[in-house]
Amino acid sequence: MASTPEVVFPVEIKKSIEAPRDEKKGAVATDLELVLSEKEGDISGTAEGDYTPEQYKKVLRKIGMSSTKRSYRFLLPLMWFCYGIQQTDKTSLGIQAIFGLRTDTGLVGQQYSWLTTIFYITYLCGEFPSNFLLQRWSLGKSLSIYMFCWGICVTCIGAAQNWSHLMALRALQGFFECTISPGFVLVIGSWYRTDEHSSRALFFQSANAGFGIIGNLSMYGIGSHAEKYGGLAAWRCISLFLGSCTIVLSIICFGLLGSPKEVRWLTKEERAIAQSRVVQNKAGRDVTGVKWSWPQVAEAFKDPQFYFCMVNAFLSSVPNGGLTTFGSIIMNNFGFTELQVLLVEIPRSVISVLIFVVVGIYTRKVPNRRMWIMAAACIPPFVGLLTMSFLPNTPEYKWTKWGMYLITVPFVLALFLAWTLIPSNVAGRTKKTIISSGTFIGYCVGNMCGSQIFKTKDSPRYVPGTVGSCVALGIEFLLIVAWRFYYMWQNRERDKAAAASGLSAEEQERIGREMGEANCTDLENPHFRYTM
Repeated sequence: MASTPEVVFPVEIKKSIEAPRDEKKGAVATDLELVLSEKEGDISGTAEGDYTPEQYKKVLRKIGMSSTKRSYRFLLPLMWFCYGIQQTDKTSLGIQAIFGLRTDTGLVGQQYSWLTTIFYITYLCGEFPSNFLLQRWSLGKSLSIYMFCWGICVTCIGAAQNWSHLMALRALQGFFECTISPGFVLVIGSWYRTDEHSSRALFFQSANAGFGIIGNLSMYGIGSHAEKYGGLAAWRCISLFLGSCTIVLSIICFGLLGSPKEVRWLTKEERAIAQSRVVQNKAGRDVTGVKWSWPQVAEAFKDPQFYFCMVNAFLSSVPNGGLTTFGSIIMNNFGFTELQVLLVEIPRSVISVLIFVVVGIYTRKVPNRRMWIMAAACIPPFVGLLTMSFLPNTPEYKWTKWGMYLITVPFVLALFLAWTLIPSNVAGRTKKTIISSGTFIGYCVGNMCGSQIFKTKDSPRYVPGTVGSCVALGIEFLLIVAWRFYYMWQNRERDKAAAASGLSAEEQERIGREMGEANCTDLENPHFRYTM
């Protein structure tokens, strides 16, 4: 890991802080204007104080969910469906496998595992260019076009005849799906305040389980029909159904999804209000059309946040890669039939949705608890996977092992809550892109490793894979604790510097917001504070 960087005060601000007390106010104003003009030019738009609380509440209700009144209209519901269909498209391979995909296409050995590995290899290859495109072009249109393309890939999987066909289609699917998670992180950062990031992100991430219930019931219906009446194989029908849903949803997204600058369902004044809400984040507004900054690239690689984010994503994705690829097969090996597997997955999805709702509300009401929840979320899956690996696959243990599989649910919180830390704790558009890309590189590599340590020859218990996932979860727990202490240390040092500066709290807040709007990074902005 890189050495810990010091809190960096821009030279002009540092000079003004060190000036005599009677000169400070004027020096800060003058020098800050110089910093802003040099970094990004004049700040356009309106300040947060230009609007009333009632105006903010009205726009927030229209966006998706107000803290005082729930009103699901545009942004969050659309993101929920998009994220849910993406997760179902990606993981449906496990369901298709127990409905005959492996037999019909002649898969042998590790070929089935490679269908997940190739997905994440191309996901990884597409990560940086897609992040660059999301920053430079239209956020909503980029996401919609990529979604349309992977929908075509999912549809075409229904016509695959062999491993080569499946590998090519899964590779293309991975390349196009790589935009959804980093894109949605940018959407959350451009619409919501720091204290709203976790609850809003957990809302759309709950679609992993929530939409999974819808998907499982739909696939159960498809499987039941195929079992009774024959015709086209159930796994092929599943691909045609999911691919068609994805294509339709991508067309809807083209007209509705985007940053505050892009969307057509807000008036000009409402766009200005939406953008002014996020000024207090001190991380700048909007994410598109900004200049690439090479100094921010260098800073990103020196910042410990980059390595914390990337390694955490890797460790949490090792069990994710194994369970999403082999979870249905493992339950099939417990003694459940193909159709029963779809039904016993539903309670797991329901519990997952409830956990997301509770954690979302809690993190919204109680600040700086995200990372403790992330650490705690590693413990139940550690216990569940370890128990699953050592209990035999006999009828008397079927429901016990299912119960152990059930308590692996919380492991995704350590991954998803870490994603919400990026818009909250990383300032500077280019730096945010680099750290986001690094995080999803860790995510891809972890999923690749997870899919490969579960080997066909280790069936039916997959002991090496489950034990390997336990090791990853144990290390992740220690990493998250260290990560939180790093943020605590950084905030303490910044508080000391702020106290010594002699600036009032109001001046510090104003300067911090203006530096954020000027595309200063979190290390350049002495008034930035990390959330935990």
